[in-house]
Amino acid sequence: MTRTYAAIAAIVVAVLLGIAAYFAFAPGPQDKFAQCRGAKVAGGSDAIGGPFTLISETGETVTDKDVITKPSLLYFGYTFCPDVCPLDNARNAEAVTLLDERGYDVTPIFISIDPERDTPEVMAEFTDYMHPKMIGLTGTPEQVKAASIAYRTYFKKQDSDDPDYYLVDHSTFTYLVLPGEGFVEFFRREDTPEEMADRVACFVDAAGK
Repeated sequence: MTRTYAAIAAIVVAVLLGIAAYFAFAPGPQDKFAQCRGAKVAGGSDAIGGPFTLISETGETVTDKDVITKPSLLYFGYTFCPDVCPLDNARNAEAVTLLDERGYDVTPIFISIDPERDTPEVMAEFTDYMHPKMIGLTGTPEQVKAASIAYRTYFKKQDSDDPDYYLVDHSTFTYLVLPGEGFVEFFRREDTPEEMADRVACFVDAAGK
């Protein structure tokens, strides 16, 4: 009897060890974008992005589903920015042009974090200058803050004696968002238009497989 119990116990232990080994070494869910990624997101890509409601450059209230109908490059900044925002938006626009030449339809989106000065009319003038496909979005301070929180961006208005002239500190990442996938990648300022175009094309191709 003792030998029987010992044999049963040994079998149970072997089964449990087998189950533990399976979960320890079995491959996890495959990342179909693994070969495209150039940046690692703390907490995973699910930690960034989400729904938002803003005001378009034509004065209409829109949601993320209204504007992100194609692969999109999102950038948070403001039109009165003296140097960083124009350069970053121009870089994004150039990447979109390169993608156009390769047959990829990508939308550049510029979200203002300075709604006090960035009216729809101001946004329209800025985006029209940058790229014919660029969409400008502004909104109420509450709407802008909600969108910023969703994408984990940072901005802070600097103190100024002149209420019409002030600077806004802000983060400078560009976010790649795919319809049906959500946020998948971000780009840093040092990424070139060519590097962005290559990675965006990789993501778009992988999403279609």
